[in-house]
Amino acid sequence: FHILKISTYVTTNNVLVRRTHPERFVQRYFARQKGVRRQRPQAVTIFGSSMRPITTLIVLILNLSTRSMSGRNRIVTAASAFSTSASAKACDKPGALVFLHGLGDTPAGWSSLRSVLPSLRPRLSEIKYVFPPAPTIPITINGGMQMPGWFDLYDWPIDVGSEDDPEGLEKAVRQIEEAVSKLESEDGIPPSRIVVGGFSQGGAAALLAAYNKNLRSQGVADTAYAGCVGLSAWLTLPDSLSVSEKSSQGTPMFWGHGKYDDKVLFKQQAFGVEKLRSMDVQVKDEVYPMGHESHPEEMMALATFVDEVLFGQKE
Repeated sequence: FHILKISTYVTTNNVLVRRTHPERFVQRYFARQKGVRRQRPQAVTIFGSSMRPITTLIVLILNLSTRSMSGRNRIVTAASAFSTSASAKACDKPGALVFLHGLGDTPAGWSSLRSVLPSLRPRLSEIKYVFPPAPTIPITINGGMQMPGWFDLYDWPIDVGSEDDPEGLEKAVRQIEEAVSKLESEDGIPPSRIVVGGFSQGGAAALLAAYNKNLRSQGVADTAYAGCVGLSAWLTLPDSLSVSEKSSQGTPMFWGHGKYDDKVLFKQQAFGVEKLRSMDVQVKDEVYPMGHESHPEEMMALATFVDEVLFGQKE
């Protein structure tokens, strides 16, 4: 059994923040299982240089934008028409995934899910993907140094009973609600067709947004999302957890965790799952032979979960 770990490491003081790159190791893992080597996109030669297709498109647009004013106006008009067409098409999306990155990371760290998940479950190419950016805030465990984070952390590693940041957590929930509200107002996708989730700190925020009605904004406290995903996450503010009946019945959860996680300790999964199940939340929990990172089999389980909650079990 092979485990591919392709990560970027960022060291801040004594805290190691790991950024995983799910697209690369998932594609290589399953290609290896099938005995097929991954094919790279063919390069295109334009303006005397060789480059990938997406780079070619960007260079072409930049080159055209240096033309006359009338030419530039035509480009703007065409771009506006394309934008309008794309927006109209987005209204037909059958669902969405809002996924939050972890501490010290950026949306780019997990944005490859928009290609990884459809490669595992083709119907997921039809949904919209949203990767909100965390604000840059002082993190106590890093000596107050500022970095992208959804809320402050006071204990390291994060064990059951670690101190929470209620104010920061509430702000994180608001940001998730804003993303969901935008999907509903601009794309016509209701919360009942939206899966919220995240990795590590992002997963902790997603759990709170999905299940703790005490921290929700007035008017959405009883809203049920299509599902919730927590990868290497933990349950914050457990003593004040209050799950609405709609959420317990209508928002199932997938929780994946590494058995050797030394950042968000493995025992956090059992603690959180037990707490949620005691409030009638349907939780699918899986354990993987890894640390604080992701795993190809976890990506497959994630894709299956999102596919099933948005489309049903028949494909």
